[in-house]
Amino acid sequence: MLTAGIDIGSISTKAAVLADGRLLGSRVIFTGYNSEAAGKKVFEELLEELGLLASAVRRIVSTGYGRSSVKFVDKAVTEIICHGTGAHFLNPLVRSVIDIGGQDSKAIVLDEHGKVKNFAMNDKCAAGTGRFLEVMANALEADLDGFGEMSLKADRPAGISSLCTVFAESEVISLIAKGESRVNIIAGIHESIAARVSALANRVGIVPPVVMTGGVAKNAGVVKALEKKLGVPIEVSPFAQVNGAIGAAIIAAGLR
Repeated sequence: MLTAGIDIGSISTKAAVLADGRLLGSRVIFTGYNSEAAGKKVFEELLEELGLLASAVRRIVSTGYGRSSVKFVDKAVTEIICHGTGAHFLNPLVRSVIDIGGQDSKAIVLDEHGKVKNFAMNDKCAAGTGRFLEVMANALEADLDGFGEMSLKADRPAGISSLCTVFAESEVISLIAKGESRVNIIAGIHESIAARVSALANRVGIVPPVVMTGGVAKNAGVVKALEKKLGVPIEVSPFAQVNGAIGAAIIAAGLR
């Protein structure tokens, strides 16, 4: 049976297709201003890539902040459940998930069956999110895709005390004016994110093994800073960014 999951985030929209519980493929596009159109587009593009017709897909589940905007799905499910389900599917041993998306971050604790035991979510402030990184990259006139590797070259991460995006940006501009190196500033930004997210994670009592999901998981500097703060290794799957869509497709299959 073919099932699909569509995860509509604030910055990117993801889709995944499963065949009897086996991942066939996934796709990521920018969400843009129309989340409904993005959900339809990513689904159609993935089907075309896989050589499938929409009529062949038995059930579709949507998730993410724009999950209710997609009208052709069978069900909308919260991203907390979908991220837990996806993480368990990719590694059944995982007991905690840290997800950093475009405009929110989450810490989720799972039981041995992948069911959500506890979670905490920061959706009131952009600090510690992908949007925070975007703002900082613009301030530094740096390529966001290279942020992770650049920060690993730092010899002394710059101190950034503010957890507010606006004030942190002002701190970064001040550091630039003082002649602080770009790599040290970027490393400091990553440590600031790690401080915010680790506080969220400690609140729910995360336990290893820990996996990180979401687009920010591709940033090696953030992952390293979080590992240092939490004192545990963090696993990053090649499918980290589409984890929520995978979870939605699994739920659509009725496997959970």
